[in-house]
Amino acid sequence: MSDFLGVSASLTGRRWLGPTAAQDRLAEAMQQQTSLPPPLCRILARRGIAPDQAAPFLDPTLKSLLPDPRSLKGMEKAASRFLAAAKAGQRIAVFGDYDVDGGASSALLLDWLHQMGRDATLYIPDRIDEGYGPNVPAMQSLARDHDLILCVDCGTLSHEAIAAAKGADVLVLDHHLGGETLPPALAVVNPNRQDEAGDLGYLCAAGVVFLMLVEANRQLRAGGQTGPDLMAMLDLVALATVADVAPLVGANRALVRQGLKVMAQRQRCGLVALADIAGMNTAPTAYHLGFLLGPRVNAGGRIGKADLGARLLSCRDPHEATALAEQLETLNKERREIESAVRAAALEQAETRGLDAPLVWAAGEGWHPGVVGIVAARLKEAANRPAIVIGLDGDTGKGSGRSVSGIDLGAAIQRLTSEGLLQKGGGHKMAAGLTVSRAALEPAMTRLSELLAKQGSARIGPADLLLDGVLMPGAATVALVEQIESAGPFGAGAPAPRFAFPDVAISFAKCVGDSHLKLTFGDGMQARVDAICFGAFDSKLGESLLNHGGARFHLAGRLEINTWGGRQRVQLRLEDAAPA
Repeated sequence: MSDFLGVSASLTGRRWLGPTAAQDRLAEAMQQQTSLPPPLCRILARRGIAPDQAAPFLDPTLKSLLPDPRSLKGMEKAASRFLAAAKAGQRIAVFGDYDVDGGASSALLLDWLHQMGRDATLYIPDRIDEGYGPNVPAMQSLARDHDLILCVDCGTLSHEAIAAAKGADVLVLDHHLGGETLPPALAVVNPNRQDEAGDLGYLCAAGVVFLMLVEANRQLRAGGQTGPDLMAMLDLVALATVADVAPLVGANRALVRQGLKVMAQRQRCGLVALADIAGMNTAPTAYHLGFLLGPRVNAGGRIGKADLGARLLSCRDPHEATALAEQLETLNKERREIESAVRAAALEQAETRGLDAPLVWAAGEGWHPGVVGIVAARLKEAANRPAIVIGLDGDTGKGSGRSVSGIDLGAAIQRLTSEGLLQKGGGHKMAAGLTVSRAALEPAMTRLSELLAKQGSARIGPADLLLDGVLMPGAATVALVEQIESAGPFGAGAPAPRFAFPDVAISFAKCVGDSHLKLTFGDGMQARVDAICFGAFDSKLGESLLNHGGARFHLAGRLEINTWGGRQRVQLRLEDAAPA
């Protein structure tokens, strides 16, 4: 494939790749058959959407995309037991993970039960004291006082802890990679069980919980009763799906699209309080869920009180919601400071080892377990390689990893655990967690590097920048951006469309904050476009554009609508540039 606009090494060192000849032909055919705008046709063509599939793709509906809950093993049994407990007024406990997906999954169950006139006990383990997933003391304690325990976003590998829940039934609703045997729960509903086909493996835990509630409502209807309004709960499913970086494909597209509409109605006081404190002044988008709301919900589980996020999402008192949102905002600021220090040390260490290794990793004394996952994501982005970051404390280290497309990190971590090099480990393709002894650290990372190299991680080059085509400044209108958004939501598995503006002149450039760049560019005609480049001065991109000296550039990035003072303007989220 030839370099797009002749860019083989941009200012960030990337090669630009445009549409293939086949994609161009498909885009032309789509334009002729559908009369959709050419940029939108190019986006759909890159996704492999045929012209006759364009209309349903642009309007994804739950009716057409939501799978039958009973297609998942154990679903009917789980929903039936859950429903029986609710009807009989039995004592129910919800054991959730401490991240957004766990919190949202827990809140879905609490919300549904509340609408049925029932309460449940919420239990979120402390990240540092208890670690991930069910543990023996907690499950024993919950089993003494409850008839039914639901483990959400965790539990698939928790054989010992679930066996310890004597006297209570346990249901597992999870999406993490399963082992060869299942724990002794009454039902384990998980699209990533070893004996599942994997067609629904893209669902996050909240998606699995939502499907169970769909099945519970169906069983209620069969008995002549009406269940709670599930459509009103899709804001929680959307938040969890985006924040857990689940791929936005299949039913996830419809769940997130519909969930954003529900969130825009501002009916859930916890999300309203959080959106207000985060300064959201426009209708929510997938970007807001992933970068504004998600990190704040996560902050409690990372460095504060583990149940704050779940409590906020299930809260029904606006005053309590405001207080919880303020706590999370404070914790999120603290988290950013801690993360910044760990990131600098981890990057230095990883660079010394080499960012071109099959695995990029770093480990340090006292690194906070709550931020190692975020720092691993930063290392992954810097190297375009799978990355692991581990915080050491005494004889053990707790770490988190993030992977790149095509490399299954969860499976490799599970292999290491079965080989005895890790004390604990699990996850899915793109993210995983682990516990390792200090003595086994080096051999474990060496072995993990070998396993990932076999998957091809050593052969991955710098991330190419994939572009959907070229645009002239005059074509960048609010109407066009709205049409492009109809191909969304964008995120994991569905990258936002990127366009190049060729041979443009910069008329204004200014450094803002620590490392960001604002600029205005045009093609010499009347039209001009504003742009913002975050982290521009982390590479030579910022310096080159700020001190452009009248030189012309090709600029590339994502188009968005910037709302300020009631006015809407198109803005380019600038990601890369190259001399014209």
